[in-house]
Amino acid sequence: MGKNGSGKSTFSKVLVGHPDYEVTGGTVIFKGENLLDKEPEVRCHSGLFMSFQSPVEIPGVSNMDFLRMACNARRSTLGLTELGPLEFYGFLSPKLAMLNMDPKFLDRNVNEGFSGGEKKRNEILQLAVLEADLAILDEIDSGLDVDALQDVAKAVNGLLTTKNAVLMITHYQRLLDSIKPTYVHIMENGRIVKTGNASLAKQLEEGGYRAIADV
Repeated sequence: MGKNGSGKSTFSKVLVGHPDYEVTGGTVIFKGENLLDKEPEVRCHSGLFMSFQSPVEIPGVSNMDFLRMACNARRSTLGLTELGPLEFYGFLSPKLAMLNMDPKFLDRNVNEGFSGGEKKRNEILQLAVLEADLAILDEIDSGLDVDALQDVAKAVNGLLTTKNAVLMITHYQRLLDSIKPTYVHIMENGRIVKTGNASLAKQLEEGGYRAIADV
């Protein structure tokens, strides 16, 4: 959490290797290796995932093809057998149901003509398919109505295990009411300046950043 312009999205994009950013020093250790030495696609194959505030549209590429190619690229890295179309549909169906998504979405081009809420559901569907070890969700709650927020939160909670983690960026307590955080970090000027438990977010909700005198 943090005020607008505090560096939350920048930090996330650096982790996944966004080309707009150049890292001039330091390391980012993930699974014992420095992420900064890896290309973005290698970071993804190693288990890193990021959902974007404004997911891009990909004309001419169906959701089904996109998801299956991404899934098989990840499986190949893990030494697993690639899934054919029928096998993949069987793998995908329960994940669609978890998000209350119509299977017709699979025939549409990636995010093309999708509403804001549909794009966010599609991002979480991608996360479910890739079975990432660390998911970065950048304002996944923006643009969601109450029902869509509950569906997304239910899906994220359903994906959490003892072997993976989720890093959420949000301004609002309503998301944290549905996905309970273990830790809350406050960022300011590109640095984490305060860490606490879920009560820290409630303190912000009630009194704003002025309520945290030492931030």
